[in-house]
Amino acid sequence: MNTPASTTTNVSIFQRPLWVALFALMAAFFWGWAYPLVKLGFNEFAITQEMTGSKMLFAGLRFAMGGAIILLLARINHRSFAFKPSAPDGRFTNSLFVLVFALFNTTLHYAAFYIGLSHSQGARAAILNSMSVFTVVILACIFFKSDKMTTRKLLGVTIGILGIMALNLDGKDSGAFTLLGDGMIILNALFSAFASLMTRGVNQRVDMFVGTGYGLGLGGLLLIVAGLLMGGNLPQVTPAGILILLMLVFISAFGFAIYNKLITCNPVGKIVIWNSLIPVVGAVSSCLFLDEPFYWKYALAAALSAAGIYIINKGKK
Repeated sequence: MNTPASTTTNVSIFQRPLWVALFALMAAFFWGWAYPLVKLGFNEFAITQEMTGSKMLFAGLRFAMGGAIILLLARINHRSFAFKPSAPDGRFTNSLFVLVFALFNTTLHYAAFYIGLSHSQGARAAILNSMSVFTVVILACIFFKSDKMTTRKLLGVTIGILGIMALNLDGKDSGAFTLLGDGMIILNALFSAFASLMTRGVNQRVDMFVGTGYGLGLGGLLLIVAGLLMGGNLPQVTPAGILILLMLVFISAFGFAIYNKLITCNPVGKIVIWNSLIPVVGAVSSCLFLDEPFYWKYALAAALSAAGIYIINKGKK
């Protein structure tokens, strides 16, 4: 009589179906909201398109603070900051791996993202960024023997890419491909995809919660250094700007910590499928709060991207 209750009690909250769905949904929802918030932050801090150093500084402050919060929580909860005894390499090599992870996961990823978003509409960037999901699928099949390319995956990737291509349909009024806009968002998606593949390696070397904090914190510090070296500053500071920055810090700390934890406790497909909501939330919230016009192709592109992600993950256990 007591066994089922005991078993249920011992199951991690990150493995209970209801909580897994709720946490994954919240992470996707918050990440979608980051698109309009970043652009609103640019406006509040008076950061213009040509102020690349200031964009790096703004991004660096967000992620350094987010990483610091995660590491503080890890310390409060007595998590180990040391490399695991089962880590595959020596201390120096493991440290280098975590540093490269921080570089891809945060520094390069968000340097490209902030530059691209400042030269693109928020809704367009949100949908285009779903490219990272399809890139992960392709790269995983190349680098991991356990991931095989299947007909379902190929169909999902094809439909998803068609969705991204739909963004450039009738682009006279709603924007066409630009190197600093769409090009940087695509580059950001590629960096994000490589970082996702490295997550397994980070979890082999260090506690994933701590690894996430390192990734955000170190990556954020590198962005701050790059921004300052490029002459970056925050031309104006307003209460609204500080509030937006704190909201972005929360999105980073909560989103990455919860998402990476879910990935280590559940089948990847079970979690990734929720990412189909990110381009939809990002597109709708950008149109609502940035006063951007909503074009029919946004709905088509978001629907195809979401369908592609769903097909790729449908039936995974």
